[in-house]
Amino acid sequence: MDKKPTSFSRRQFLTASSMVAAGLAVGAKQVIGAPAILRYRGKQDSLIKGVQIGVITYSFRSMPDQSAEATLQYVRDCGISAVELMGDPAESYAGMPENPVDRRSFFGLMRKSRGGEELTEDEKKQMEEMRSRMDAYNQEVALWRSSVSMDKFVEVKKMYADGGVRIYAFKPNAFGRNNTDAEIDYGFRAAKALGASHVTLELPGDDVHTKKLGEMAAKHKIYVAYHGHEQQTPTIWETALAQSKYNAMNLDLGHYVAAGNPDPLELIQSRHGRIASMHIKDRQKPENGKGNLPWGEGDTPLIEVLNFMSARKYKFPATIELEYEVPEDSDPIKEVKKCMDYCRNALEA
Repeated sequence: MDKKPTSFSRRQFLTASSMVAAGLAVGAKQVIGAPAILRYRGKQDSLIKGVQIGVITYSFRSMPDQSAEATLQYVRDCGISAVELMGDPAESYAGMPENPVDRRSFFGLMRKSRGGEELTEDEKKQMEEMRSRMDAYNQEVALWRSSVSMDKFVEVKKMYADGGVRIYAFKPNAFGRNNTDAEIDYGFRAAKALGASHVTLELPGDDVHTKKLGEMAAKHKIYVAYHGHEQQTPTIWETALAQSKYNAMNLDLGHYVAAGNPDPLELIQSRHGRIASMHIKDRQKPENGKGNLPWGEGDTPLIEVLNFMSARKYKFPATIELEYEVPEDSDPIKEVKKCMDYCRNALEA
């Protein structure tokens, strides 16, 4: 990359007592009794020994309130000052049409079908009905994205900045092969309005599409960082990176280890200038079962990588992604905070 990326819905919210505890000043606009644009006192900082620790807001996916306001509070409760923001909180705030389909049920049926299980006749009928409604909804969203103002995204950026949180990456469902060019263009414009240096998406495995995205990214000067799961290898990003200086990596350290790859420090050292951000989690090697475990129990060299980044002064963020099973007596906020504490202890030891 020419320059390294810098660190960096609205239904229920918080009780009045929790707002007082957080030091909030209630604004004029109300959302079920809470301010839509929040003011905070006190410094929020998860930049440790030069390493920006962030979190992808997907980590809070099981929380009942997915609004931009509530998501900001979750991040603050974890003591984190930078985020990779999923699309839903910002897009809901900006007025995106609400999905009439229960996505959990829809994708559950799709996973069952793809996994080789036979769907019942009722399930087949249900899936076809949901697919039809989803197609209609996607067309509605595409139309909305093609004409929506960026003003609300600028508001979200300010809301988060006022809360001490910087948005360094944006991950809307707008960059796939089935999305229109207008939607892709919207995704870049929204990312820029949010203050993000890059957008993230799953590595599509389509060289034509990564070339197109790289070319469109160059017009907006926003990087496209491709995320990988267990298909990651040291060379899987090579074609995309060669296609455009605005194509980048969103390395997933845990999945990389679970795929049985060699020492990730070598990849990080050789490609640090093309890594826009990196997901961190603790997974096991294949010979140990590939489990996704509480941090410190797996085989992922989190401590070594974080200290390597600090010593080498690498500036790409390390993004906490909560994917291990949350204990019954806990919640995502408590678990992400544990991950944040793990990072802090690793870097400050």
